[in-house]
Order: sequence, then C-alpha cells, then structure tokens
Amino acid sequence: MDLRVMGLEPPLFHALHHMMDLSDDAAADKSHNAPTRSYVRDAKAMAATPADVKEYPKSYVFEIDMPGLKSGDVKVQVEDDNVLLISGERKREEEKEGGKYLRMERRVGKFMRKFVLPENANSDAISAVCQDGVLSVTVQKLPPPEPKKPRTIEVKVA
Repeated sequence: MDLRVMGLEPPLFHALHHMMDLSDDAAADKSHNAPTRSYVRDAKAMAATPADVKEYPKSYVFEIDMPGLKSGDVKVQVEDDNVLLISGERKREEEKEGGKYLRMERRVGKFMRKFVLPENANSDAISAVCQDGVLSVTVQKLPPPEPKKPRTIEVKVA
C-alpha cells in the first residue's frame, strides 16, 4: 500500500509509528509495576475485616467481629513499636459425608488489619479478649508528661 495515497508521508508515518510504540511501552510498564500477589492478598484481607476503634480517657479499644474463631486462629502483634497488627485465618469446615453446600456466604480465608498507634499509646500494655465472637484489643495510654518546672539560675555580680 502506498502511504502517500492516505496522505501520510514517510516522516509523518515514522513519527506516528514511534508514538504508537511508546504507548505499547507504557502498557508494558504498567504490568511491570503491577502489585505483587501477596500485596493484593493482604489488601483484600484488610478490606474484608471491619473494625471499630474507641478512645477512652486511659485507653484505646479496637473491636473486630470474629464469630466462630478460636484463640489459636487469631494473632495480635505490635510491629515497629507503633503498629498494631491483628491477623488470622478462618478455615472452611470439613464436609461431612453425604453433605454438600447449597449456599456458602460466610467468609473463609485470611484476615488482617493494621492500625498505627497514637504517640501516647503504651505498646507494652496491650491486652486482647475474645468474648461472644468479638475480639477486643485494649491499648493503655501513656500518662501525660509532667510539665517542666522553670529553673532559676543565680546571677553572679563580677
């Protein structure tokens, strides 16, 4: 096909072709910068784990619904002295002989939430209790710092 018939001269066609090649390279770069599988898995686990956070005068309380989980299925950790990590896994029940699921709506799999603790949170005073399917993690607050008293400096006469 003669490109001059379409009104495309070789220099113009070359520029157009170059621009099309750049757009293909950009698409390749997007796939190269795609998030890793573990990042996507963690993001899904965090999005599917709703939580309530309450502040009291002497503590912070993090509440997460965890019906049917045992204490061994849940981990509460502190990372970098200021990140509270709550994670675990809900496993699918083994099917009994002769039974099959007609509907499966309860979520199974890993769950995780991360919370950056405030500056006045005491990461050494954390307790966790699971009662009636609700995990409550309590983080005590540090006492407020005492105000510094002014110091008097004696002035000597020379």
